[in-house]
Amino acid sequence: MLKTLKGGIQACVQDFGRLGYRHLGVSQAGVLDPLAMQYANTLLHNKADSAVIEITVGLCQFAFLAETNFAITGANLGAKLNGQPLELNWRYSASAGDKLTFSSSKDGLRAYLAVQGGYHLEAVLNSHSTDIQARFGGMAGLPLKDGDTLNYTPHPPLPSVGAALPRYSQTLRVLAGPHSALSAGLFSQTWQVLPQSNRMGIRLESDKNLCHSHSIPSQAVMPGVIQLPPSGKPIILGNDCQTTGGYPIIAQVIDADLRHVSQLAAGHACSFELVTREEARVASELHAKHLAQLKIALNNNDKKYNE
Repeated sequence: MLKTLKGGIQACVQDFGRLGYRHLGVSQAGVLDPLAMQYANTLLHNKADSAVIEITVGLCQFAFLAETNFAITGANLGAKLNGQPLELNWRYSASAGDKLTFSSSKDGLRAYLAVQGGYHLEAVLNSHSTDIQARFGGMAGLPLKDGDTLNYTPHPPLPSVGAALPRYSQTLRVLAGPHSALSAGLFSQTWQVLPQSNRMGIRLESDKNLCHSHSIPSQAVMPGVIQLPPSGKPIILGNDCQTTGGYPIIAQVIDADLRHVSQLAAGHACSFELVTREEARVASELHAKHLAQLKIALNNNDKKYNE
């Protein structure tokens, strides 16, 4: 078992999320950085969609109650095992009684903790993700709190190995939205992330907000959509966003760059770059190639494990 000694700001269980239920008003939820989750699971020979713990800000502590192998990916939130610093994007072994701690960082916002074989959880609507707004999935729909335990199957030590996760960027590539006529000022300036941001959406402002008086009927929205309220302060919708919205949609962050949004904290700056659908497809294919290369390298490294 993994015992939560200190829950921190918002550590919660997430996988790819609930896909195919938006027409019923059910949010996707799920991990904000799918590539980081897949890297962690690949390092441990887990299924790609095995649930992980998404750690926001840090400041949390865990205790391993049985031996296992684990991996931490995403932002560097100062992870330490029994007081010894850990390298990011590496696989490590833990013994019963080992203590894992996280501090925080001004450069990144979210890290991901996976264990070999995954955590033992009940699925809700085909997902183990925590829907914090609707209060279901994960650990009773709530962030991890002090004393919570997650079960896993013990595993003997594997050799330590690491992988270079592609760097994060504060330049977000986007596709034009159906109301792109309102987006002219989106690409010519830098935007600041506001404190009123969370898993539902990232709120932005600049010296020249894109104020308008347009009103449209409610329409379907999804993670990555950039809405523009009358205030002119764009909102990048996150995985916990609503399923419909009435603000104009000026752009859509491409799938490959949603991982960058996951690391935007209050006070961070970001900018936008308009790309084509072909460029978006190529970016997603590049992530798939990175994962394929990692799997091949790990299989060669862990031949004894795979026999």
